[in-house]
Parts: sequence; C-alpha cells; structure tokens
Amino acid sequence: MSDTPYTLGIEEEYLLVDLETGDLAEAPADLMEACTAELEGQVSPEFLQCQIEIGTRVCGTVGEARDDLRRLRATVSDCAARFGLTPIAVSCHPSADWKTQHHTDKDRYNQLARDLGGVVRRMLICGMHMHVGLPDPDLRVDLMGQLSYFLPHLLALSSSSPYWQGEDTGLASYRLTVFDNLPRTGLPPRFNSWAEYERTTGALIELGLIEDTTKIWWDLRPSHRFPTLETRICDVCPRLEDALCLAAVVQCLTRYLARLRLQNIRWRIYDRFLINENRWRAQRYGASEGLIDFGRREIVPVAELIGELVELLEADAEALGCAAELHALPGLVARGTSSERQRAVHAAAVAAGADNAQAMDAVIRHLIEEYHADL
Repeated sequence: MSDTPYTLGIEEEYLLVDLETGDLAEAPADLMEACTAELEGQVSPEFLQCQIEIGTRVCGTVGEARDDLRRLRATVSDCAARFGLTPIAVSCHPSADWKTQHHTDKDRYNQLARDLGGVVRRMLICGMHMHVGLPDPDLRVDLMGQLSYFLPHLLALSSSSPYWQGEDTGLASYRLTVFDNLPRTGLPPRFNSWAEYERTTGALIELGLIEDTTKIWWDLRPSHRFPTLETRICDVCPRLEDALCLAAVVQCLTRYLARLRLQNIRWRIYDRFLINENRWRAQRYGASEGLIDFGRREIVPVAELIGELVELLEADAEALGCAAELHALPGLVARGTSSERQRAVHAAAVAAGADNAQAMDAVIRHLIEEYHADL
C-alpha cells in the first residue's frame, strides 16, 4: 500500500467447485499457473487445495477497486472453466465435508498444520479482508480501538455461511465458529500506542511462538506487510457489488474517525464484553434481529442502524468518491444478506419437492450465479 491516506485494498478467498456436480475440487497445478501468469502476483493458493486467494492492487477509490476486483474474479473464473471448475465467493460450502480436504503443500501451511493440529484441519472457510492506508502507525492503533465498535455491523451485512456439512447451523456466519477455535483471533485488544502494540506482540515473537504478526488473526489488525489497518471480520460476499459496499463503509469509517481525531474528538470506546455481544448477535442472526445500540441501550433493527451510518458517513463518502456504494447499503439490507438468500433458495427447493441434498445443490447453483452476476 502507498503512503497516501485512505487507499484501499481488498483480499478475497474463493472455493473451487466442479461445474457439473458443485462438489469441492482441488486446484490443479496448471490452474494456479494459468492464474499466476494472467494476474501477475495478485493470486495465490490458500491453506486448503480447494481454495484460491486474490488481492487487488492499491486503489485510490472504490471505483478503482471495482475494476480490479471484477477483473480478478473474471480471470479466476475463466481459468477455472478450462478445467471444468468454477469459483464461488462464500464463506462455507453448503454441503462439503472438511475431513476429505487436503492442505496446500507450502512451508507456511505445513507449519500451520504442525502448530495448530486438528483445529486447523476444519478451516474450510473463506473470508474477505479490506485494507485502508494509514501511514501513521499510532493512528492505526488509535483507530483500531474505535473501529472495533462497527465490526459486528460489518459481519451482519456480510454473513454468507449458514450451512455446514449439509446442515443448517442456525447461524448466519458459521465461519466464525470455526475460525474462533484458532489462537489469537476475535476482537483486538486495546492498545494506547504503537509502542505498546509492538511490545505486546513482540513478546510472542521473541519467545519464538510466532515468526511475525501475520500469525495474529484478530478481526481488525495493523497489517504486517503494509501501512494499513486491515479489517478481517467479514464473510466473503457472493456478489461483487455487496463486497464494494462494505469496502466503502470501511474506507469511510476510517476517514471519519481520523477526522474526529483532528478535532480532538473520538468515538466512545466500549468494553470488548459488550462489543462481543453484538458480534455474537451478528454471527447468530446476521441482519435479521437487530444489534445493540449501547448509547440508547436498546436493540435496534439493522436497517435503522445502517440508515444512521449512511447519514453519518455521507461527507466522507463524497470526499472519497463512493457515495453511490454507501447509499446502496440500505438496499443490501432490504433484499437480504447472502445467508438469508441461501436459506430462501433452499426453502423454495424443498417446497417444490426437493430433498435436502437436492436443495443444497440448488443453493450451490445459486452461489455460482451470484458470483458471475456482476462480472
């Protein structure tokens, strides 16, 4: 990332499925080579062989990110099609069994398998990470504490993992249930300075427990490689435009909180215990049951909270050139998150006479269609 404030970068992880059956498929070496040749370092394998990861270039605006992300999604799709495969952008495959998957034979992933044992074998999950450029490291740490308040809102809007191994989990984001079994996950601790952050994380590095802070997987963290604040709470979005809406929110929130700081004002810091309650509500219900407004001490519908957030961030969206994406957020809530849409497809298939396996296949077909809808 450049040293310009509020630049944007998006990373997404996809699952590869067989075009005919919808089953997970391991990426052939030739597929990765084809993607690498066309995407010039913007694509890489992930922990499991059925996964593939992409990352945009440094983008000044959400519009630039749209162009690059669309190109990345389309290229992965085109390359995969040569091998009878297609990507889907979803945090959990609706019916696959994690026990039949194999991890990628790379030094980093072999080390993860050794360090984390059986916990990491269940990592059949995908996420979306958004980087916003902040050259000042102390500002990154300061905003991390304030931006944490909004992480449950982002999770609720992005939730795309209601199913696990062919069963409805009752959750909107089952991905977090799996991910939170790893160490060094969840909401970030509160730090008063960059020096305190480095001293705290450095203790684990000095002890040889981790080699660097890439092994710290908080929902929000200062990036190890770039001068950015990296938001990691989100499920991956099947639809490109939904992902861009969330990127706009993160970029605008970062600018908004930085502006407050210049005025000697800050967003109120709430205890992690309280924010975790909202995180759980987002994980369980997505956008359907409301989140706690701690100032009002009420559970407020997500649609109302998002309306307030859009109004709060309008000036920043205008300055950053992403007003259209910000104003698309209420529509995202109105038509339902991916977890809601998946359940609707499943219910419609069952109502039409399908058994559970056939209904799950309908959900997978729906996810394939949504991936390609905005390309």
